[in-house]
Amino acid sequence: MNDSASSGSDPTAAVGALVDAELATPVAAPVRAVATAARERHGAAVLAVLFYGSCYRDGATEGALVDLYLIVDRYRRVHRRLWSTFANALLPPNVYYVETEHEGRKVRAKYAVVSLRQFARLTGAGTLNPYFWARFAQPTGLVWVRDGKVRRQVRAALVRAIVTSYRAARPLVRDPGDPLAVWRRAFRESYRTELRVEKPERARRIVARFDDRYRRLSELLERLPAPATSAAACARRWRLRRIQGKLLSVLRLIKAAFTFRGGAEYLAWKIERHSGVPLPLTPWQKRHPILAAVSLGWRLHRLRVIR
Repeated sequence: MNDSASSGSDPTAAVGALVDAELATPVAAPVRAVATAARERHGAAVLAVLFYGSCYRDGATEGALVDLYLIVDRYRRVHRRLWSTFANALLPPNVYYVETEHEGRKVRAKYAVVSLRQFARLTGAGTLNPYFWARFAQPTGLVWVRDGKVRRQVRAALVRAIVTSYRAARPLVRDPGDPLAVWRRAFRESYRTELRVEKPERARRIVARFDDRYRRLSELLERLPAPATSAAACARRWRLRRIQGKLLSVLRLIKAAFTFRGGAEYLAWKIERHSGVPLPLTPWQKRHPILAAVSLGWRLHRLRVIR
């Protein structure tokens, strides 16, 4: 970290230096390969590709699903169908599945699509729901970026996500003698706004994996003026986020049933991974993932994989 930046009057400058270092860290070759496959699907509309999630934290891709974000300029240049364009703009992101070969092994990824304009807005404090800002308060890699201007905009959004996440949870921690306490609370509260069932240990593990990073961020962000929100008001706001977040999660699931490109391949891979039973797909099943789920379920029943 640049000492002059960290000693300056604006702690967010030092946060930006930390983000710069993370964005400059090279990603593994398998991640680059699958990111290229995702980017090539959408051509010149893609402005940047971000890498985050469990594969980033654990540094492993074999047998796992890489998490990517494609930052794009306009949805109309990304999607062939008007419905997908509308859904992406109304309730971002749209999520897709992609796989590719790298050095004789298959690499799989789930990638989300969001416009740069919405990414900038949704990582800021003006957005109630933490879906974006809690995710991107975590370490994020930059696989590819079109140019320096886009990189600066992505960097600014990541800094906003970090600041927003910390300050959203700070009033809930009365005395943060432990510099990691606010981050654990922020991630625990954000998980509660989604349908996913995560135990409190999950938030602790995420913070512990990069504890030096979060300690440094806490040190910097404690220098900002305290949020003008009481603990009680902050708790009420998180309750509102939980109500809103559950609804949005349901809507995203419904949307994915119609927009999740590659859904049949993703379903087949997940089943094979957990059951050991390979499920070759017909072209028709690949084109119609919702109907394919019915036929695949019947096949698995006959094979006694599900009962």
